[in-house]
Amino acid sequence: MSIDLKTPPAAAATPTNLQQAATNVDDVTRALPHAVGPEKSLLSSMLKEPQEYIGLAIEEKLTKEHFYLPGHATLYGMLEELFQQGQEIELVSLVQRLLDRGMLDRVGGPGAVTEIYSYAPSPGHFRHHLQLVKDKHVLRSIIQNSNEAIAQAYDSPEEVAGLLDTVEAKILAIREGSETAQAPNIKQSVEQVIEQFQALLAGEKGSQGISTGYEELDRMSNGLKPGEMFVIAARPSMGKTSLMMNIVEHVCIDQSKPSLIFSCEMSSFQIVQRLVFSRAKFALSKLTRGYAPDKGDLTRIQRAAMEVSNARMFIDDTPGITINEVRAKARRKKRDEGLEFIAIDYLQLMKSRTKQAENSREREIAEISAGIKGLAKELQVPIVILAQLNRGPETRSGKSVGVPRMSDLRESGSIEQDADMVGLLYRSAYYAEDAEEKEAEAGKAELVLAKNRNGETGHIPLTFIADLMRFESGPPAREGEV
Repeated sequence: MSIDLKTPPAAAATPTNLQQAATNVDDVTRALPHAVGPEKSLLSSMLKEPQEYIGLAIEEKLTKEHFYLPGHATLYGMLEELFQQGQEIELVSLVQRLLDRGMLDRVGGPGAVTEIYSYAPSPGHFRHHLQLVKDKHVLRSIIQNSNEAIAQAYDSPEEVAGLLDTVEAKILAIREGSETAQAPNIKQSVEQVIEQFQALLAGEKGSQGISTGYEELDRMSNGLKPGEMFVIAARPSMGKTSLMMNIVEHVCIDQSKPSLIFSCEMSSFQIVQRLVFSRAKFALSKLTRGYAPDKGDLTRIQRAAMEVSNARMFIDDTPGITINEVRAKARRKKRDEGLEFIAIDYLQLMKSRTKQAENSREREIAEISAGIKGLAKELQVPIVILAQLNRGPETRSGKSVGVPRMSDLRESGSIEQDADMVGLLYRSAYYAEDAEEKEAEAGKAELVLAKNRNGETGHIPLTFIADLMRFESGPPAREGEV
């Protein structure tokens, strides 16, 4: 069989009667993949033993969309609805209910329902037939998405990277079963709310999200929750990368959660080096001053190196990475490694390749910000992303000098809009006017939680240990303090 590469294949039809659906390749009509017999077998088992087999089908995430014949899809939808409502399912009342709703003709009339009931499959083959039906649905989905991609490719889209990202997302959705997953109904959502409430009453403070390692931040945020975007913003040299890596260390090493770090500024070697020596609480700068590590130092460094080595931490240090590349790599890690946390350093160093973003930096940042928030929701993981502030803090005077505000976020207000939380990092010693003031403010740091969509805002005192590039909870201890 030869294929004429000069002539694009005809786009797949979308007839209302799926039984007659077909694709056309070299004028040879081929029916879409289907398994009518197994579909009837599933429905027959459900009609005879609804409690056993409808429940099993729901557990296996079988939906109406998996059925090839519209009549079968309609019948399964009704069975599923009755099962969820806890109503009795038997042949006579089922036919009557379909008739009352004007749906009986869609399934082929009472004779078709009776025929399915008497199909007499072997119950032991239920799971095998269910898998056949799901497999055929996957094949139809691949054909449909491939035809759409072919049509879009022949239309010569300007956004090639965007098309590639869309195609990949659809194929991954098929693989992961995302297209068949049902959105939670209001009852399920209310149950989740009550479960979280009861957990908090029981004293499980971190039950809603991943702990950051900073007690006050965890209290105010209830942890980093799936689908949320946490922006940590600061002027240069405030230590925002250190704070992010301290959170990464706690999430990935202390809590053993698979984590992905995108670093547009530092290399993978620099990140690991910082992690090891910060965790060992050994200042690498000591070596340049002729300090010889003692046995305790070496033990801590060796232990920290082993802990970092065993962590399920994945680092991507591609410079100028695009939002499309971030999405593609994160999806693969979610699929292959069960990814639970993402950190990005930092937003303004990322790129967007769309035509709209070419002539507008503000538009580019807005697309990146929206893309990160969308990725968090898609993968259901929290994403911590760093952002640069403009020179606004330096222009203030008096006690306000250096103090950041959300309006200082560079280049786009969309960051503030997309973020679920915004933390503004500030160290007063950086703006000290003389040595005496600098000494008095040494180590003081503050994370201003300026936005918190699901909780309170406020100031979180921290201590910055400069030689360790490390933030710790609470204000610095002074001489004489216990």
